[in-house]
Parts: sequence; C-alpha cells; structure tokens
Amino acid sequence: MNAPTFLRQHARQVHASLERMLNEHRSGMPDRLWEAMRYSLLAGGKRIRPVLLMETYRACGGRSLSSIMPAAVGLECVHTYSLIQDDLPCMDDDSLRRGQPTCHCQYDEATALLASDALLTLAFQLLAESEWPADVRVELCRRLAMASGGAGMVGGQMLDIEADRHSINNELEIERIHVQKTGALICYACEAGALLASAGEEQVRHAARFGRALGLLFQVTDDILDVTASTETLGKSAGKDQHQQKATYVSALGLPRAKELADEWLAIALEAACQLGDKDGHLASLAQYVRNRDR
Repeated sequence: MNAPTFLRQHARQVHASLERMLNEHRSGMPDRLWEAMRYSLLAGGKRIRPVLLMETYRACGGRSLSSIMPAAVGLECVHTYSLIQDDLPCMDDDSLRRGQPTCHCQYDEATALLASDALLTLAFQLLAESEWPADVRVELCRRLAMASGGAGMVGGQMLDIEADRHSINNELEIERIHVQKTGALICYACEAGALLASAGEEQVRHAARFGRALGLLFQVTDDILDVTASTETLGKSAGKDQHQQKATYVSALGLPRAKELADEWLAIALEAACQLGDKDGHLASLAQYVRNRDR
C-alpha cells in the first residue's frame, strides 16, 4: 500500500526540520559525533511517530503545525536513538537499517552508542527550549521520559530480551512487551499532539487509546512482514526475528492468527479515531496504512 499523500508531505516537513535542527545544534559537537547523528537521523524512514503527533494535534483542533515541530523533531530523535541501539552487536546485531549500513557498521560501535545518547538527550533539550507555556513543556518532558524509559520503551526492550531467554510464546506476555517496546512511544505521539492542541481530558484519553491500538497494530504488522517480505523491500534484514528465535506474534500464534489480530487492532484504532473526532480521516488513513504497508 502506498503511503497517504499527507504522510509523505509531513515526512518531508519533518525531514527538513530535522536537518535545520541539527545544523542549529552543531556548535560544540565533535564532527564525528554530529556526522553519525546526522547519518542515522536523516536516513529516511516513514516518520510515522512525528506525523502521528501532527495529525492528532490537528484532529484536536490545533492549527499551527510549525509551532509544534520541536515536539515532532524531538520524538524522531528518540525513535532514531532506539533504532541505533537496537542494531548494536549487543542487541540485535544488525547490519542494515533503512536500506543502508547501520550506524555502528558505518562508523564504529562506540560512536554509534554516543550518537544515540546525544539524540536522546537532544530531544529533551528541544522540549525544554520550546516557546510553549512552562506547564506544557514539563508535562511533555514527563510523558516522554515515561514513554521512552524503564516503564516504557526501554523496559519493553528488557522484557523482549528476557522473553528470548525464556522462550515466551504466550500472546498476553508478548502484548505486554510491545505495549511498552513499540506502543509507548506511539501512544506518547498521540497524547503529545492532543496536549499541544489544548485538548480536554476526554480527547486526551481517546488519543491515548488510538495510540495504544496503533502501537500494537504496528508491531504485529512488523512481525508479519519479517516472515513475508524481502530484505530489499523492508530496507532491513528480513527473517531476522525467526532466525534469532525471538518471541513474536507470528512465532506465538502462527501467521494466520497474527493477521487476524492485526485486523482486530485496526478496528479498535479506527473506532478510537472516530471518537477522537478525526474529521478529515487522516488518523484512520494512517491506521489503514500501518496495517497494509509492505515495509
């Protein structure tokens, strides 16, 4: 399925903003560190997370996309940090990401690690230095820390490692892993968009529900693609999860049931988008794209 036009347009906006941001923050950085950060951050990708933030912001009544770009750019910094660390030899030990050599293969392991650390901390700097009211900046920093930290993405990574060691293949245990590992940052994207639009509590709850469903849909689709798509199409190593005997929805449930589960999460996401007031249908289109993508 081709990416929706608005997704491609927003992705170009985000890419340009990322490049400007890196140039503005280059002062004081060692050249090799800055180059490694730039290499990974501007390597392409769908930019789903920042676009989700932007579209949730719009669905909740926000009008000025340029004003929320620090949050969108910061979120992509956190996502890229996680990808660099995912690919390290001590983690998934992968050599290909977004169709090009992974950061540690292009540079070296130490440089990749430091580049990922710099991207993570830069994300919080961008939020703290933004022009939003102080209470909004504090709340966004708090939620991003929770989504990306030990009770969120990093904790999910730890659960994933433990699952590999203990041969976990229970659907609920796998869901617990991915609510944190993949879902937490996607959920944050939706919550942040709602908060930046000054949404009420009910809208923020609907945004979070949409984000949780979309996060699990994203992961189960990733698991499906790992066994059905080629390395050339994915831009990363196909069959990696199966080769490493990782705990995935496909390994636990089989491919047919994993596809059924993806459709179930899609239905929940679509209903939540409706409750959120997705007037132009962009959130629903994003959910459909996530379910039917080929990479």
